[in-house]
Amino acid sequence: MTDTVISSAKKEVVIGFERPFVVIGERINPTGRKMLAAEMAAGDFSRVISDVQAQLEAGAHMLDVNAGIPLADEPAILAATVKLVQSLTDVPLSIDSSIVAALEAGLAVYQGKALVNSVTGEEDRLEAVLPLVKKYGAAVVAISNDETGISQDPNVRFEIARKIVNRAADYGIPACDVIVDPLVMPIGAVSTAGRQVFELCHRLQKELKVNTTCGASNVSFGLPNRNGINAAFMSMAIASGMTSAITNPLHTEIMTAIMGADVLMGHDQDCMRWIRKFREVPAPGADGVEARGRRETRRRRVEA
Repeated sequence: MTDTVISSAKKEVVIGFERPFVVIGERINPTGRKMLAAEMAAGDFSRVISDVQAQLEAGAHMLDVNAGIPLADEPAILAATVKLVQSLTDVPLSIDSSIVAALEAGLAVYQGKALVNSVTGEEDRLEAVLPLVKKYGAAVVAISNDETGISQDPNVRFEIARKIVNRAADYGIPACDVIVDPLVMPIGAVSTAGRQVFELCHRLQKELKVNTTCGASNVSFGLPNRNGINAAFMSMAIASGMTSAITNPLHTEIMTAIMGADVLMGHDQDCMRWIRKFREVPAPGADGVEARGRRETRRRRVEA
């Protein structure tokens, strides 16, 4: 069994085949969020602070931190955001950027063992990112596409994942520190997108013995009731072997589906997490004791 350990200065999160599913909160990301982007670029992190708190309260186990703002100093903003978030919480972080200099800036200030998001199978990307992962003792998300783009053939994506795992090993990065993203395509555009991911998750676990993650919300892009699709996808992905996902923990349907899948996969020992979350506290008199007492009291008063 493969365990991937991600840590802050004070707390570890372990992603593994026989462990509860790990939710990586996605909301500290200015992509598609104009107000957040403008605020972060101006040095205003109040919305970041509220997003941290909201995601933790909703049950996120880790947080993804992205500062991809056009025409802004992304390395400086990402480093500042990482430092801020680590001052607010002890959960581990995923440092997320397509810019290598920003990844290094974030890693340089990070306390603990971070998750680097991400590396692809493109040669220049491998040569730029993997040395950073090794230098800072991090783990890395391996996205299963390369110079040829995103293949619709799961076998091609699997071989790209194998290539990244092997190249990581060349840099002294063990397979347990490579978390493969099999790439989730919009199901509304690619009718086999779900089956592709489920097949890949199974093979990645059984053959490469690596943990997996994804940007889960991609699957429902363009469809109504996206949370319903996302929740169904998460349950089926977990059953297929997926061990973590970058998603929005504020959506109750998704978090409930994840917790339910953990129960059904035997990853929630004695169902205790589910029970603690959803057990209803009996209302006064619900067991009949207090109600009987009141009825008997009324009866005695009448008889008197």
